[in-house]
Amino acid sequence: MSNILELQNLKKYYATQKAVDDISFEVKAGSIFGLLGPNGAGKTTLLRMITGIFYPDSGQIIFDGQSFNPIEDVLKIGYMPEERGLYKKMKIGKQALYLAQLKGLNHAEAMEKIKFWFKRLEMESWWNKKVEDLSKGMSQKLQFVTTVLHEPKLIILDEPFSGLDPVNANLIKDEIYGLAQRGCSVIFSTHRMEQVEEICDHIVLVNLGKKILDGTVHDVKQQFKENKFSIKLSEVPNGIGHAAFEVLEQEANQLTVKIQEGFKSNDVLQYLIQQNLTVEGFNEILPSLNDIFIKLVEGTKSTTRAFQPVQ
Repeated sequence: MSNILELQNLKKYYATQKAVDDISFEVKAGSIFGLLGPNGAGKTTLLRMITGIFYPDSGQIIFDGQSFNPIEDVLKIGYMPEERGLYKKMKIGKQALYLAQLKGLNHAEAMEKIKFWFKRLEMESWWNKKVEDLSKGMSQKLQFVTTVLHEPKLIILDEPFSGLDPVNANLIKDEIYGLAQRGCSVIFSTHRMEQVEEICDHIVLVNLGKKILDGTVHDVKQQFKENKFSIKLSEVPNGIGHAAFEVLEQEANQLTVKIQEGFKSNDVLQYLIQQNLTVEGFNEILPSLNDIFIKLVEGTKSTTRAFQPVQ
């Protein structure tokens, strides 16, 4: 799979602060990519360099196989920032048309795309409403539409589910999947680790301006697993134990165990079978991305100031 985006040793400094400090990573074409980090980690600066708003102090951005040209390539990018950029007094239909034409669509093309998306996201009755009359969730849907309607090659979504109820969050999530399946590449930036875990193929975690983690969701979880397993037995005898594992927790007939160094899951299963115990469930417990996130950034200067873990 080819890369839609490559960042090579990007650096961006503000006075004495290193906002982005020698960061490199790749985004595959047609993938959903998670850019993660606590507040102040450098995510927004990275996104602004990718969209041509900021220029890097050093390093290179490769977009679709060529050196990034902000003037030309920006029309191939859709960017939905966390800070919404809608005109409050403007009617929704006219605003969508105006923004579509700024992205290079003519009037007829823009109207066709807007009608398609308004119908798809159940927004047809909003045409003559003003943005100031919309709820936060409704504004979010409008911002999403204006981000994607020119069919960009790269879509950057910063906290796209903010303010959305569960029904509309699922609706937008399905559209993100659909865009990726049609060949669009999506960079998804959020603090909601459960959303990243659900929809992203690959993630990068940045903190204090540096990249500290880079890999697929599967590989990252495997990297940080702790050999913990959930075991369900028909009944748990008193004093269950073996050199192969430590019982961390027991609730009724459910055990949480940690397999000791030098042993494998088969050693635990063999012991249970030898004890004539009926094993009804045996599952590895992998860490959540939220657990990994906290483990890697907890105690750093930036997290003390800004990071609030997801409950």
